[in-house]
Amino acid sequence: MQAAGATPDHDAATSGTSGWSVRDRRKAAARRALWLDLASFALFVGVLGWLIMRGAAGMGYNWQWFRVQRYLWRVIDGEVIWGPLMKGLFVTIQISAAAMAIALAIGLATALLRLSPSLVGRGAARVYLEIIRNTPLLVQVLVFYFIIAQILGINRFWAGVLCLAFYEGAFAAEIIRGGIVAVRRGQWEAARALGLKPFDMYRDVILPQAVPLMLPPLAGVLVNLVKHSAIVSVIAVFDLTTEGRTIVADTFMAFEIWLTVAGLYLVLTLSLSLLVLGLERRFGYSRRA
Repeated sequence: MQAAGATPDHDAATSGTSGWSVRDRRKAAARRALWLDLASFALFVGVLGWLIMRGAAGMGYNWQWFRVQRYLWRVIDGEVIWGPLMKGLFVTIQISAAAMAIALAIGLATALLRLSPSLVGRGAARVYLEIIRNTPLLVQVLVFYFIIAQILGINRFWAGVLCLAFYEGAFAAEIIRGGIVAVRRGQWEAARALGLKPFDMYRDVILPQAVPLMLPPLAGVLVNLVKHSAIVSVIAVFDLTTEGRTIVADTFMAFEIWLTVAGLYLVLTLSLSLLVLGLERRFGYSRRA
């Protein structure tokens, strides 16, 4: 029964006011959390900068930031000439992009083998995962370069790409498998009831629902791939890390060059994270719609 003195309009207005107040409180809490995160990050950067400056002062280090630009770019007769750091960054982007595409393909194939009824397929996938996940990446790079690359006749660039792809593909495989398994059983049964073949079932029903679940952890794998790409410097691929090390050896500007290299890696990984975040929101919207 309706309480005495209360009207439907009054109840609706009260609930609406209450709803808006809760929403406002949530927005205020989100703004406070954002400002707190920004303040914490600024404090961290400030403390880190202070430690670096203090350490450099204790070593009697002579800062030469004015010399860094020439290793990024120069303008000669109105034409931009890329420096070795930017050329190394382009190589890192090429390695990372190629390795990402191959790693996702390997991860998907391995995940499907893990879920297949074939005992041989499941066994092969399991052996691959255990070998990759339980051996150091540095050892894998050397094996790919000195053994596999020599057998296949590929250059050091593709040896590094394939090593990174197989390494990160092992971690992507478990994420993809988890996303596929997380799709509700009713969707599988509905697809089988419609008479869909396995390929059509995965393409049209299962993967579109699994991809939004995979994106957040896959973003971490792809970011790690970009950071791990620095390991190709040990086989003399002229990526960003190799170029930085060469410049430091020639100029002894260790602080300036390595901080610049770290900044370039940071820009690259943050850009990738923002791209994945955009895809995540797009897929999330499509799922709700």
